[in-house]
Amino acid sequence: MPLFTSAPNSLCFLRLSAIGDVCHAVAAVQAVQRHWPETKITWIIGKVEAQLLDGLEGIEFIIFDKKAGYAGMKTVWQQLNGRHFDALIHMQLALRASVLTLGIKAKYKVGFNKQRAKEAQWLFTNKKIDDVTSEHVLDSFLSFVEYLGVPKQSPQWNMPITSSEIDWVNQNIPTEQKVLVISPAASKDERNWLTDRYAQLADHAIEQGFQVVLCGSPSEREIQLGENIRQLMTHTATNLIGQTSLKQLLAVLNRADVVLAPDSGPAHMATTQGTPVIGLYAHSNPKRTGPYLSLESTVSVYEECLSEQYGKPSTELPWGARVKGSDLMQKITLESVIEKFQSLTQMQKD
Repeated sequence: MPLFTSAPNSLCFLRLSAIGDVCHAVAAVQAVQRHWPETKITWIIGKVEAQLLDGLEGIEFIIFDKKAGYAGMKTVWQQLNGRHFDALIHMQLALRASVLTLGIKAKYKVGFNKQRAKEAQWLFTNKKIDDVTSEHVLDSFLSFVEYLGVPKQSPQWNMPITSSEIDWVNQNIPTEQKVLVISPAASKDERNWLTDRYAQLADHAIEQGFQVVLCGSPSEREIQLGENIRQLMTHTATNLIGQTSLKQLLAVLNRADVVLAPDSGPAHMATTQGTPVIGLYAHSNPKRTGPYLSLESTVSVYEECLSEQYGKPSTELPWGARVKGSDLMQKITLESVIEKFQSLTQMQKD
């Protein structure tokens, strides 16, 4: 039996971070909105992630600043003082997020089941979703809203992009050519592909008639990575690393014909725009964290690395098993990525 057989009055979603997982959560929240348009939805979210979702219709955002620690929690609790939700949907496994739920009043607090919950999340919830079989994180998020009573459906996204962001893209990528966006940086440097291979792939795409655009955050390491790629290239790419807001980056990914990225937020942002992604994976399972609509076009050495490290395939290891090592990404050859790029762009022509 679903938790609700008719539309609840109010739901509170808790998913603070990261960018990719917040994109997954949007699909779940918007599924609720389509099924129960009258239900009031509140979303407790991280400060950076809120910038990406600004303008999302019909959602009240409560921003939690994790850098503020306990004071940040008290700020959230004060904003929700006197409020009582029909259900709190607790989609974050971190202990800090679970502590945050203590000050949120809800009849039901719905979390992962014990098999998938980490950091004792199950102690903070009174309802657990049944799902233990979904491979992809997005499917497990959709299981939350199915548990509430929303029929199972394919994910859809409606992410607002304003005319000013579109104008910005048109000014910075003023071309009629097809566009390959390379977002080269993962959250850790060891998960980046090799710099010279990014450069060679970029040159190959330009020789195929593409405009290549580099994107990323304003962090020093990402800016340096972009410069290193440009210096190794024979041709010229447009380098927008450090020059976009999250909203402008979303608009750039919308403009792209193809995106190349390691396991990172922009791969999932591109997915919300229906843009094909060539995902590069070694450390984590692309079937779990890959770009949801582009799993066929990922280039993965994950199973190979897993076998070397554990002597077992992913089917015999815990959900979310990761591979450790600083040189795993070099197993992804330039030829394998060129081959994927060629087959994807050929499909677009056909």
